[in-house]
Amino acid sequence: MSDEYLIVIREPEWDPAVLSAEQIEMDLAGHRAFQAAVADAGQKVLASAPLRPQSEATRITPSQSGAVFTDGPFGETREVLTGFYTITAESVAQARELAALVPTGGWLELYPVMELPGA
Repeated sequence: MSDEYLIVIREPEWDPAVLSAEQIEMDLAGHRAFQAAVADAGQKVLASAPLRPQSEATRITPSQSGAVFTDGPFGETREVLTGFYTITAESVAQARELAALVPTGGWLELYPVMELPGA
């Protein structure tokens, strides 16, 4: 049985409006190759999405007196959350090998997804 893993993509924020069609196609080809590698390994991409710029995100801080909503940008860092994949893998080792194939100009985080009883 396969387990589920979340791959978080952190890299310098990019704006598709300033990229050429050729650069966008190269980037998309890299992601298609990753998705094909997951399928070739007998696993599945369960979900994936690129994220809009950090400046369009909202930070929500719940509290007893009500939620506080804050507009971005948030970080003093050059790398931001730009997208994610949720995949299946037979083992942590396989999840690491597959995650290492995600194209990025930054770095990745790999999280095993917790299964809750009765969920």
